[in-house]
Amino acid sequence: MLIMKDYDFKVSAAGRINIMGEHVDYCGGKVMPAAISLKNTVYARPNGTDKINISWSNLPDKVTLEIDNLGNYKGLKYGNYQAGSAFVWQRAGHKLVGCDLHYDCSIPFGGGLSSSAATEVSTIAALATAAGEAFDNIDVALKARQAEREYVGVNCGIMDQYASACGKKDSAMLLDCNTLECEYLPLKLGGYSFIITNTDKPRSLMRSKYNERQAEAEEALALLRRKLDLKSLADLSVTNFKAYATVLPKTLKKRVEHIVGECERVRLASLALKAGNMEMLGRLLNLSHASLKDNYDVTGKEPDSLVEAAQSQSCCLGSRLIGGGFGGCTLSLVKSNSVEEFKEFVHNSYYNATGFNAVFYDAEITDGINITR
Repeated sequence: MLIMKDYDFKVSAAGRINIMGEHVDYCGGKVMPAAISLKNTVYARPNGTDKINISWSNLPDKVTLEIDNLGNYKGLKYGNYQAGSAFVWQRAGHKLVGCDLHYDCSIPFGGGLSSSAATEVSTIAALATAAGEAFDNIDVALKARQAEREYVGVNCGIMDQYASACGKKDSAMLLDCNTLECEYLPLKLGGYSFIITNTDKPRSLMRSKYNERQAEAEEALALLRRKLDLKSLADLSVTNFKAYATVLPKTLKKRVEHIVGECERVRLASLALKAGNMEMLGRLLNLSHASLKDNYDVTGKEPDSLVEAAQSQSCCLGSRLIGGGFGGCTLSLVKSNSVEEFKEFVHNSYYNATGFNAVFYDAEITDGINITR
C-alpha cells in the first residue's frame, strides 16, 4: 500500500476544457481553454540510482527507465509518455536524477480532457523538482508538446500542454498558438455552469484520424499558398476563403471552412465572455459542434447523441464536442439551478440512443501546475 508521506514531493498538472477553438491550435489560431481540477498527480522522491521507477494507482504495472537510455522506450504500453517527457527534458540540457514516481490521475484517459498533456507536464515538473531545478511553466509546456509529437507520435498543437502548465484559477485563456501571447479572461458565467459529460467510448488519438486531420490542414495550406501569402491557415480571412476556396478539393475545402469559422468563433466567444453574454456563447458552442460534425468529421454517433440530448433542453444554451474528437467529452452551458434535471435527461436519452452510460464530472477552473513538499 502506498504511503504518501514516504514521498518528498506532490506535483500535479491540470486537465483542461476547451471552451472554443477546436482543431485550430496546430493551424496557428487562437483558442480558449481553461485548466480544470481533474488532474494528474505525481508523488516523487529521489532514489539515489540512475533509474526512474514508475508506478500507478490505477494500474498494476511498474516500469523502470534507465536515465542513460531514455530514447529506447517508445514501444512501451504504459510509460512512453513519461519516457518521452524525460527524454526531451534531458535533451534540452536539464539534469535528471534517479527517482521514484507514483502517478494518480483523476482525468479520464481518452476522454478529450488532456490526460496525456497533464501526464507530460507533471512528469517534467516532477523531474525538475526532484533534481532541485527551477523551471518556467511555458518552457515545460513546450517541452511536453515536443514529447508528444516527437516521441509518442501525436502531431498535437500547443493548447493542451499550455493549459495544463499555465492555467489560472477561475480564468479562461485566450491563447495565440502562433505567438504564445495569452490573455486571461475572468470566467464569470452568471447563473450558468459548464457541464462536462463523457461519452464513455474508448478512443485513442494515435489510432484515430487526428494526425490525418492535421495532414489535411497542411495540404490545404500548401495549396492556398500558391495564391496567398499565408503563414498559417489561421491567417486566412473569411473573405479570402470565399475567394480562393475553389483551389481546394471538396474534402479540404470542408476542413478549411471549419478552421476559418472556428477562428472567428473564438474571437466572438471572447467578446461574449467579456460582455457576460451567455446566450451568444451558447450559440457559438452549437455552431462549433455543427462544424466539427459536418466539416471536420470528428464527432460520431456517441458525441452527436450526447450533444443532441443536451441541446434539446431549454435549460441548456449550447453544447459541443471538445478535444480531438472520435469520442471523448462534451461541454454544455446549463442553467445552474437545472443541472440535476439536465444530467438525468441527458443520461437517459444517451443510454437509449447508444447503450452507453454518460459520465458527468464536477470540476472547478483551477491553476495549472501545483507543487507541495
